[in-house]
Amino acid sequence: MNAAALAELAGVSVRYHRDGRLSHGLIEIDLRLAANTTVAVVGESGCGKSTLGRVLLHLQHPSEGAVRFRGEDLTLLKAAELRRRRKAMQMIFQDPFASLNARMTIGETLAEPLVVHGLARWRDATPRVAAMLERVGLDPAMAARYPHEFSGGQRQRIAIARAVIAGPALVVADEPLSALDMTVQGQIVSLLISLQEAMSLTYLFISHDLPLVREFASHVVVMIGGRIVEDGPPDAVFAAPAHPYTQLLVSCVPVPDPATERARQVAATVTATATATASATRPAAPNRAPDATACPFRDRCPHAMAICATMPPFRRIAPDRHAACWLYERS
Repeated sequence: MNAAALAELAGVSVRYHRDGRLSHGLIEIDLRLAANTTVAVVGESGCGKSTLGRVLLHLQHPSEGAVRFRGEDLTLLKAAELRRRRKAMQMIFQDPFASLNARMTIGETLAEPLVVHGLARWRDATPRVAAMLERVGLDPAMAARYPHEFSGGQRQRIAIARAVIAGPALVVADEPLSALDMTVQGQIVSLLISLQEAMSLTYLFISHDLPLVREFASHVVVMIGGRIVEDGPPDAVFAAPAHPYTQLLVSCVPVPDPATERARQVAATVTATATATASATRPAAPNRAPDATACPFRDRCPHAMAICATMPPFRRIAPDRHAACWLYERS
């Protein structure tokens, strides 16, 4: 990812104060997205993936750090200036039904971004709406219908059309396939790829689906506990995961060959036993807030050491690959 960045997070942290306690949504995140690429973010629920996506679009203000788009720090802009940048930054949400206004027709839903961003008037938007519906594989005659009249896959096509109709450069897709069946997922991925090629889009793609990420993304970022612990090209990361947490994620993905899968299950059982044993030997701290200065995986890692109470640096371990683990500092 050495090309000039379209969007960038530099030293970004997000902190919350709840019930008098401090928690962290993101911790010292550095991330660059080059134009016309797809960067995927993977990790368990609650690790900060969606927060990262919202901060990147500046829908959520970071506690510290810079959020840059085309070299401009969005955190320094006034509300009116930020609204003018919105045309170039859009989001596709996980639940298309919840993200579509049930009281607006699909035609009105797609026309609204054009009107809001001064690209068309309501009465002039119809041809562009029709062309956009065709582009995402829907009949333009459907523009007069309401969201409840469509299937889940059709609604996600509409949500995608709404996100791209104003011609953005950056699109954050937050688990856009999780509510769809496997057949429809493949169709939506094909649509996202075709739109990227036709419109020069840059995607931040948030997902739990590692095989899909491997096929779709040009770069993958692995998160846990609000931190990025590994990144690199998907083929390299998933073929030889470096961080113990990435190894755990990859071990959970089944493979089609029965013999290979049995061997993997045996290895996973050994790893799980080692992890449980390591966790059992550590003092329990049920009321302790997560330590933002420690490795977020240390309480589950079979390789944990005393030094893991301090977060290791995020360092280069191979060309275009990085990991944050003391195992590499000591190798």
